[in-house]
Amino acid sequence: MTRKRYIALLRGVNVGRAKRIAMADLRKLIADLGYDDVRSLLNSGNVVFTGPARAHEAVAAGIEDALVLKLGVASRTLVLDCDELDGIMSSNPLLDLATDHSRLLTFILAAPHPRDAIEALCGQDWHPGAVALGERAAYVWCPGGILDSTAAAALGKQLGDATTARNWATLSKLHALCQELPA
Repeated sequence: MTRKRYIALLRGVNVGRAKRIAMADLRKLIADLGYDDVRSLLNSGNVVFTGPARAHEAVAAGIEDALVLKLGVASRTLVLDCDELDGIMSSNPLLDLATDHSRLLTFILAAPHPRDAIEALCGQDWHPGAVALGERAAYVWCPGGILDSTAAAALGKQLGDATTARNWATLSKLHALCQELPA
């Protein structure tokens, strides 16, 4: 049976008091679903693991259901595989501009999204920040900070539930964890 290396990005977990999950509990939950090599990144709701090749939507739905049933937490979950993360990492056009990777935000698209709406945002002047669109992600350079970025707010509003965002420093760490997993 073909195996894959996956990344699960939980939305809103460990933000505020309502959705706190111990990462040990999250790792156990994913292992109990039949996945192996489960590793979490800090206390972030980001997990890498290996398992049978399945549709990403099915993997995400299984995790979402188990979160509610076993931990009492509802969280939208976006799943991609390590090859997709490789593509997101290698196609970021803002890397030369962004001097602080904690302020370079990546909106990972959960599904095909109308590109013209995102492209319109890319065409606006966000100086000193910037917005760019890749195949599977939109990238936002927020030199004044993510919370104060009008570009990040506009993109988040435009994309709604079709995305989850992580800063480049976090994605780089997840990428490194993926490379450590057995192929």
